[in-house]
Amino acid sequence: MRTVQKGFTLIELVVVIVILGILAVTALPKFIDLTAEASNAAVAGVAGSLGSAASINFGARTANPAKGVTIANCTDTAAALQGGALPSTSYTIGSIAFPAGTVAGTTALCTLTLTKGTNTYTSTFTTISIP
Repeated sequence: MRTVQKGFTLIELVVVIVILGILAVTALPKFIDLTAEASNAAVAGVAGSLGSAASINFGARTANPAKGVTIANCTDTAAALQGGALPSTSYTIGSIAFPAGTVAGTTALCTLTLTKGTNTYTSTFTTISIP
């Protein structure tokens, strides 16, 4: 009497799993592109640093006017960062000047833009004027 085999052999199953693994490795990066999310996070992080630097600079200048930097517009805030500049030339700060006669402590909402190729990512931060 003959027995009829049902199912797959172990080798057939291993070959199918290997083929599926190769397809997954080559196709998955096309579906998962985290570049935009990473760029948004980067610009938000730098904007947060600018806002914090402006606040710390205001506190330092209030305690001792010889310390810190003068902030008369949004672009001046970059000088308050450690190193005195933005982390990359790809970042630009919108130029919003405080009105003439502005007193120390006046705040302004500024825009930070990161340009990567044809894509731009923006975030806002608050700066504090220091004459």
